Amino acid sequence: MISKRRMLLSVCAALLAALAVYGLYYVQLERVQQEERVNILTPSSWIDAGQPITLQQLVWQSIPSSMATDDMLYELDEVVGQEAVIPLGTGEPILKWKLNKFSLHPNAQQATFQIPKDYIKSISNGIRAGDEVWFYLSSDEGEAERLFTEGIVVSSVKTGSNNEVDVPNEAEKHAIVRSNAEQMYASRRDANGMIEYINVNLTEAQWLEIDRRCSGGQSKLVIAYHSLPAPVKGQMNNADAY
Repeated sequence: MISKRRMLLSVCAALLAALAVYGLYYVQLERVQQEERVNILTPSSWIDAGQPITLQQLVWQSIPSSMATDDMLYELDEVVGQEAVIPLGTGEPILKWKLNKFSLHPNAQQATFQIPKDYIKSISNGIRAGDEVWFYLSSDEGEAERLFTEGIVVSSVKTGSNNEVDVPNEAEKHAIVRSNAEQMYASRRDANGMIEYINVNLTEAQWLEIDRRCSGGQSKLVIAYHSLPAPVKGQMNNADAY
């Protein structure tokens, strides 16, 4: 009887020891897996929408392999030369959908049109290449209205001397900026010139509608910068707002 009890205790002790070893192994395995890391590409500084990405703007960042996703980019040739579809913040993972080789080019249904200056009443000074803008129609005969429900992609904004409107001396001006939100705000305030010409990607129907509405001179465009999803089409309360 005593021998059987001792045997049972020995078996239980062996099982408990095995469970303890397995538990320790499992904990160590989890820790090792968490400590395994991979290198991903991130911006070393703020990158504006529509800006081609250079090698100097990239830095490797090590992250736990458990945080890595298939949408992240791990090779330089997948990023260098691409254009940022949206602004990219310092140190954020660069994802495939945030890049486009030809984001400023028109798609198969579009062409790039320069809006005649005679058609324009006002342009928001904050507009930059790669932005999506709203077109409003301001008329002497009635209230202003939203011309298209969808946003229009800006291909380029030029000064009178045909230079792209951009932030001058960006590295110096933003050396004291401490966050990307502040940098984005500041970049919309500083510019190397006034916008004289704006080129946008339009379908043929959109351009013909603009030309039909504005060629007579009674109606002009108000081109507004926005950073939020487009609202439902409606009336604009203030014809001079931009």
